[in-house]
Amino acid sequence: MTTHPSSHRGPDLRLVALVFAAAAAILLVRAFYGRAGMPFFADTDDAMRMVMVRDLLNGQPWYDLTAHRLNTPYGAELHWSRLIDLPLALLLALFTPLLGADLALVAAGAAWPMLLLAVLLWLSATLAHRLVGPEGVLPALVLPVLSPAISAEFTPGRVDHHNVVILLTLAMVWTGVEAVRRPRFAIACGLLAATALAIATESLPTIAAAILVMGLAFVADPARARTMRHFGLAFAGGAMVHLAIFRPPSRWLEPACDVLSPVYVAVALVVAVVFTLASLLPLRAWWQRLVLLGLLAAIGMGAVAFAYPQCLGGPYGALDPWLQANWISSIVEARPWFITITELPAYAIAVGVPALLATAVVVVRLRTVPQQRAEWAALLVFMVCTALVMLAQVRGARLAVMPAMPAAAWLIVSARQHYLAAPRLRTIAGLVLSWLAFAGVVLSLLVTAVVNVVPGRPQQMAEARASKEPCLLPSAFADLAALPPERVLTPIDLGAHLLLYTPHEVVAAPYHRNEQGVRDAYRFFNDPIASARTILDMRGIGLVVLCPAMAELKGLPSRAEDSFASLYAAGKLPAWLQDVNLPSATLQVFAVLPQ
Repeated sequence: MTTHPSSHRGPDLRLVALVFAAAAAILLVRAFYGRAGMPFFADTDDAMRMVMVRDLLNGQPWYDLTAHRLNTPYGAELHWSRLIDLPLALLLALFTPLLGADLALVAAGAAWPMLLLAVLLWLSATLAHRLVGPEGVLPALVLPVLSPAISAEFTPGRVDHHNVVILLTLAMVWTGVEAVRRPRFAIACGLLAATALAIATESLPTIAAAILVMGLAFVADPARARTMRHFGLAFAGGAMVHLAIFRPPSRWLEPACDVLSPVYVAVALVVAVVFTLASLLPLRAWWQRLVLLGLLAAIGMGAVAFAYPQCLGGPYGALDPWLQANWISSIVEARPWFITITELPAYAIAVGVPALLATAVVVVRLRTVPQQRAEWAALLVFMVCTALVMLAQVRGARLAVMPAMPAAAWLIVSARQHYLAAPRLRTIAGLVLSWLAFAGVVLSLLVTAVVNVVPGRPQQMAEARASKEPCLLPSAFADLAALPPERVLTPIDLGAHLLLYTPHEVVAAPYHRNEQGVRDAYRFFNDPIASARTILDMRGIGLVVLCPAMAELKGLPSRAEDSFASLYAAGKLPAWLQDVNLPSATLQVFAVLPQ
């Protein structure tokens, strides 16, 4: 297929609006009717995000990121960005006078992902229009909606930062591709990279891809020196501005590996210095430019590593080794893609096959079509970086899906042109398969049908997830919320929702910055009961609240014989835990009595 650079008019906005309206309607109906009776904020991160947003609206200072009711009575500082809290707070402030506090939470939680989805689809259409032409717009609009990785992150109630990171990833891809021919887009790409870094370190692979694109573009053509320099300076300047937004001046020099800090600002400054120096030196041979960039980058990054060696182990390198082995390692989405195929096969296939297939498609296109090779090569760099992350950790699929859309669109348009030229069974099959190969929902249904025939762990995991969902409903906390504020110990995954729906304080929620609280929660359920009592007394805990379906009630394999988990299973809890008979039967509540 021969392609031609498309005009700068962009995609048909009527088509974008039509697909968005259909997608939004499906997501809203599924959330409010298909999942009626299930939690609206189904993920702990979404619940905790709304806790932080509400605290901000209630007067908590901008720079104070401490969840004061978490890790009771000490509090726990989280590493989340206020850039996500701010729009949610504005929506919540808008809806509360109209709908009341409870419905306003739901309205804000529904409106935010829908607004982000609209922008995402426009960006996807714009990138496909740029690389494939007008015919590529429809696949680039429809296929994201059919991807489980995208629909899951843009569904009503999904208010954590992942959907914003997906959006910024696609925006970086688009501006990076545009910068190949239009240097001013490199400035936008650099600013987007800084913003993505300010929101989450999970953006690092895409940022690395953007840096590679700019550097390799200069290696291939010295005329792109200005493009590379613009990106580096914008990235460094944006990173410094975001650090000032994120931290008060007294903490600007405080290093951290899991959040924007001097560590990552130093990396951005290295990029700016390397790109600027290289752009000013008159090197004629491509290999000279490549060697220069490599040497300067090695020196700069070596200096950063020397200054901050604690970050060589990654964002979680400083986490308690026990928690890494017994908690982080059990997170399914943090496991490699090849392993996840055996645990979540439908999801792994639905998100992995399109990303990997799209990479192969781009390689084929680069070899067979001479037009726009520089732009497609830039896209390939983004695709390879995000696909590698997905292979290392399956949660990286949410970054890999959207860069794959132009490749999917190109394959579908090619198949359609072959069909129109020779409408026979072979070309019809090719057109249909080109759509199905990138339709994640279809792949998921096919794999699910196979898995359901052979019972195994995937079904057990799905049943475990479903069984705890009633514990996360607002109604499950209604009776508990009516009690005077208390310090509460709960299973880890119950903590965020308890903070959202009650005035109480909790020990743990699943955040690595709350290392002390998470460790104490594990100790409470698995250590000897005397140690568990010590934890309660040390923290002044008045209530123990349980969801029987959560994993902590089963305990670890290494739990003590007289641990809370063991005694609970045997129905032999100590007398100092008095069952509080609340009308709601969903949660079990025990009052901690004096000994």
